[in-house]
Amino acid sequence: MENFLRRLKFYGVGFGFGMIFLFFFFQNRGCSWLPGNRVKNSILDRVLVVSDVTASIMEERGLGTDDIVAVLNDGDVDFDASDKEGDSKVYIVERDGVNYAFTLPYESFISEVFIDAEANNLAPSTEGYGDIIRFPADDNIVFPDTLDHMKCQQDSLDLEDPKEILRLLKENGKIDFAKSNLSERPKPMHYLVFTRDGEEIGAKVIWYKTKLKILVFEGENVPDCME
Repeated sequence: MENFLRRLKFYGVGFGFGMIFLFFFFQNRGCSWLPGNRVKNSILDRVLVVSDVTASIMEERGLGTDDIVAVLNDGDVDFDASDKEGDSKVYIVERDGVNYAFTLPYESFISEVFIDAEANNLAPSTEGYGDIIRFPADDNIVFPDTLDHMKCQQDSLDLEDPKEILRLLKENGKIDFAKSNLSERPKPMHYLVFTRDGEEIGAKVIWYKTKLKILVFEGENVPDCME
């Protein structure tokens, strides 16, 4: 019994040192159960967007998309400075002395990025456009509705392949903040726009599970197909 207790004590000490090593040296390297990494993973599961104003600030400071992703890889979540209540949560992530704010609106598939903004009273943009700077790593994230009018529009626009829609969104897609309604229930409505062959095409999109579900296309030469 004494030998067993001694072995158990050594095991406990070793386990404790191992947990300390894991926490301090690998807290930003894939330990998804840590609170900060859970937040960062939740943000990375969204489509990251920046408003025209934020894009200008990034350009002035020499910040690019890679810097935003780096923040979510090895930055530190400041829970005290974050707004964790309400339908539109805002988390502050600090890296190299710069505070980045990431919004997480309820049931929205976007996270809007702000530079050196305070979480209190910070709300998603409602005017202008936002550049889409990153999509989650999912080639099948776009999911057009299966209703007849959507199929009709896809046929008319020659956009039967959802991956082609995703390619266009990655190439030049934006979110129209003014036409989006992130307060709409049961699902927030997002209005995405992209250009193909010089023609702008709009899309009303909701977040369905982990997919961007396109409900309808809109545009000057887009048939409504609702009849």
